[in-house]
Amino acid sequence: MKSQFSKSALPGRAVAFVAAAALLVLTACSAGSGTSSGSSPGGSQSLSIGLVAEPASLDFTTTDGAAIPQVLLGNVYERLVKQDDSGKIVPELAKSWTVSPDRKTYTFDLVDNAKFTNGKPFTAADAVFSINRVKTAWTTSLKAAMDVVQEAKALSPTQLQVTLTKPSNGWLFRMTTRIGAMFSETGVSALATAPIGTGPFKFSKWNRGDSIVLERNDDYWGTKPFFNQITLKYFKDPTALNNALLTGTINVIGTVQAPEALSQFTSNDKYQVIEGTTNGEVLLSFNNSEPIFKDIRTRQGIRQAIDHKALMDTCWAGRGKLIGSMVPPTDPWYEDLTGVAPFDLAKAKSLLQASGAAGKTLRLRLPTLPYAIACGQVVKSQLEQAGLKVAIDQQEFPAAWLTNVLKNADYDMSIIAHVEPRDLGAVFNAKYYTRYDDPTLQQYLAAADSGDEAAQIDNMKKAARRISEQAAGDWLFLLPNLIVADKNLTGLPKNAITENLDLTSLARS
Repeated sequence: MKSQFSKSALPGRAVAFVAAAALLVLTACSAGSGTSSGSSPGGSQSLSIGLVAEPASLDFTTTDGAAIPQVLLGNVYERLVKQDDSGKIVPELAKSWTVSPDRKTYTFDLVDNAKFTNGKPFTAADAVFSINRVKTAWTTSLKAAMDVVQEAKALSPTQLQVTLTKPSNGWLFRMTTRIGAMFSETGVSALATAPIGTGPFKFSKWNRGDSIVLERNDDYWGTKPFFNQITLKYFKDPTALNNALLTGTINVIGTVQAPEALSQFTSNDKYQVIEGTTNGEVLLSFNNSEPIFKDIRTRQGIRQAIDHKALMDTCWAGRGKLIGSMVPPTDPWYEDLTGVAPFDLAKAKSLLQASGAAGKTLRLRLPTLPYAIACGQVVKSQLEQAGLKVAIDQQEFPAAWLTNVLKNADYDMSIIAHVEPRDLGAVFNAKYYTRYDDPTLQQYLAAADSGDEAAQIDNMKKAARRISEQAAGDWLFLLPNLIVADKNLTGLPKNAITENLDLTSLARS
């Protein structure tokens, strides 16, 4: 299952968005009862999934937030291509594709039996409509990932050709994310409340403040999912969710949001405990447009004032991984950069004194998410030991935080888990909430996108080191993927490295 959150983007580059790490609690039950026996697709099995952050809308073309694609992408909406569990790009609505020698023209052969839940068949014309609509109708910063497309055209009902203005390593990868979602031209009039896609599930109803219900699409063109109904239930108290599992009210918790309480499950043979990794870099973000952060000594001083291991031990029970930059170990250009800014309180004090930041008050505006609140208290304590003053301001998530911090950049520092894959360039740019404007970084990113595989890896490593050495933000740790479940629920992923929660693989043994 996927923790949550995502990121946003920059002109002409791969994009990402942030959302908060989702608390997933899956409950399996038969219709009308709290337990069930195994059955094949077509039976009456249902599943309830508890999430910590309810979407503000169901329209991710105009509303930021990872909570939307987490629910809908791959389940209601399909793409031409998707990522498998290892991160490899594999077919979804496209059976196969070829790339021209100049790496600018992609030709996709599409499945011929998919149809939308409004009854319309899916064709190459719908793919053209969907790609063009990103450029013309989307309003989130994520749309910039489609700027590289020069033309999309249908060669036949089952063949699509997309021509880019220049070679791009990032474009096909981004097509596995929400910008690659395929829409029906006759099904976009009510995206915020009634999504229509070709996926294995169809939208049923949304009880605002409580739940979203998906039903199995029995006319689905591919393999039908095991569960005929899935309810996405929204909770805010992780302790109550833990107690619900212990009392048998629910059947799964994932991603665990109270890791300090995990021992009560690891010692009980009723449950399976899964621990893996995510793309969820927990970022202490700086508003780099603020005068106090324009001095690199302030940024470096903050980084070296934080004892990252002590922080992770305190606020997340030692679960997770220290990384030192914006690249998780599952990416091919990962390097451990924790040594770039090691904890050194004396040096931190010296840097903050030299920059004039010592004694100043910084606003730490936190989303109301468990990891952010817990880690924010530790950040406040450690920075105040280095001579800063920190005023914590909790922002209701998603609405207040998305508006005040993400959209308006009305903050000094914040803490958020960025979970969209390969999002370094999306997060660190002048137009995103970090307001980080660095021509050198943009040169590395451009070279990585247009070069061959070796050049991509080399330049992405340079980009990651650049933002670490320049202290563009501080990477507190990488969120783990922690799931606790009844032993007979199968299909739970060890790693959560995509932005969608795959409901199709879940079943009961």
